[in-house]
Amino acid sequence: MFREINGLPGHALIVHAAVVFVPLLALLASAYGLVPRWRPKLGWAVAILAVLSPVVAWVATESGEELEHALEEKGYPPQILDKVREHAEYGDTLLWFTVGLAVAAILLLLVTRNDDRVSRLPSWVALLLTVVVVVLAAAALVYVVLTGDTGAQAVWGGTL
Repeated sequence: MFREINGLPGHALIVHAAVVFVPLLALLASAYGLVPRWRPKLGWAVAILAVLSPVVAWVATESGEELEHALEEKGYPPQILDKVREHAEYGDTLLWFTVGLAVAAILLLLVTRNDDRVSRLPSWVALLLTVVVVVLAAAALVYVVLTGDTGAQAVWGGTL
């Protein structure tokens, strides 16, 4: 399903969405938690990115698995496939950090909305969720870089 798009490897096209949406979620969710006066302006964007980013990260992971299978079928050498597997491991970890960040961001949105039920929660709940969001955001950003770097090294390492 994710192997090719218009004759090109789907992963090479889809991965760009993950490279944009995951860092945007990380940065905007962190800003939402850390700067309360920005919450009215950022809430809708954080909500959309919290839904979209894990989906895009999953599709990138699935398309990457399809590409890995295609490379194995074509008989690529083990040293290249080892680089691809390292890249895939980083991508799998990134997916889980993205899912965790999205869940924490949605919970933070729910806890900070103006609602009578929410106002009964202790104030430390929003603070705790903000800390969780910032930590997961940092981890997601690190893994976006690691995943992208190992992918680029697998494709372009020693080529230029």
